[in-house]
Amino acid sequence: MSKPFSNQNTLLLRLGVIMTMAGFFIFLLGIDPGLFNLNRSPVVGFVQTATFSLGLAITCLGGYMSLKAAKGPQHETSIVEDIGLRLVGTGYLIALVSSMADVFGFGTQAWPAPPFFGPWQAAGVVIGEVIIALGFLLYIPR
Repeated sequence: MSKPFSNQNTLLLRLGVIMTMAGFFIFLLGIDPGLFNLNRSPVVGFVQTATFSLGLAITCLGGYMSLKAAKGPQHETSIVEDIGLRLVGTGYLIALVSSMADVFGFGTQAWPAPPFFGPWQAAGVVIGEVIIALGFLLYIPR
């Protein structure tokens, strides 16, 4: 009887879970630095936005690694799983572009003013996160 997980898959699974947890920690740090007693500004600025975008990227990468390892090395990817993986990437891109809209020049604030994370940017990030969640649901091994 063969083991379902090799040592390499177990290591990849653990690394993916650790990356997911670390990414979520960085995401929380960016979303609400006051949770860690690090809030220095009443507004959400570029550094805070970049921090939660980086945390979201690490979380997505860790989730992908974990699910890939859970499938095993001989698992062939189905079309539904491919669509799920592409939805994860698309959702992250939507969240990133929405959060950095003022930095990229098409947000609510004009260039000389400091970047502002407003309700439209927050709605775009939430929509991107919902698409990421849908993509991971499609990518879960059956």
